[in-house]
Amino acid sequence: MNTLKLLKWDSAEHLKTEEDMALYFDACLQEAGDDAAYLAKALGNIARAKGMSQLSRDTGLGRENPYKALSGEGNPSFATVLKVTAALGIHLHAQATTST
Repeated sequence: MNTLKLLKWDSAEHLKTEEDMALYFDACLQEAGDDAAYLAKALGNIARAKGMSQLSRDTGLGRENPYKALSGEGNPSFATVLKVTAALGIHLHAQATTST
């Protein structure tokens, strides 16, 4: 019997450019619905792609705080999310939904 070897997918390894990161986060915003942990994890993936040490310096958050808050297990405050998105160069924007 042949054994199938699976590799763990790491989104951060595929986020090479600012545009990649913005498009990835936009897709995550569309898919997340009301799942805040999903969005926190997406921000964590982008932060890992850019470098957590740099994110810590840019946000003024301790080095461990972003890892925990953006793990998908954490529950970052909205203030933390705003600091992180600003440091990552990601702008949040609102768009009206169309009624059906």
